[in-house]
Amino acid sequence: MTSTDESKRIEASHRLSVDAARLAAATHCTDVVILDVRGLSPITDFLVIATGTSPRQMRSVAEEVIEMADQRGDRALSTNGLDGGSWIVADFIDMVLHVFSPESRLYYDLDNLWGDARRVEWQEQTTASI
Repeated sequence: MTSTDESKRIEASHRLSVDAARLAAATHCTDVVILDVRGLSPITDFLVIATGTSPRQMRSVAEEVIEMADQRGDRALSTNGLDGGSWIVADFIDMVLHVFSPESRLYYDLDNLWGDARRVEWQEQTTASI
């Protein structure tokens, strides 16, 4: 892969992460963060972590993100927890979405587990390079 191709891939995964975070926040998730785990994780580039308000709302958010990504050609490789009520994960390879119940968010504490990761600004359109 050329450096140009790699830059385009990273930009696309960054854009997907920001759009997923904005969608989660717009659908009543709280404490939405994007962690840039490039160089820390051999598996993915970005983690989007959000806290839902109820199992039904969590499922709706995850399904909306999956649908939004699918419409852009970014299919989820796998999903888990859609039938549960504590943690839903959708793996888009370069971005992984985590939607937690408040209790599970505290218990698994991915924010601190990935404490060395850089937080990505997603609430405003920025022109900063990633």
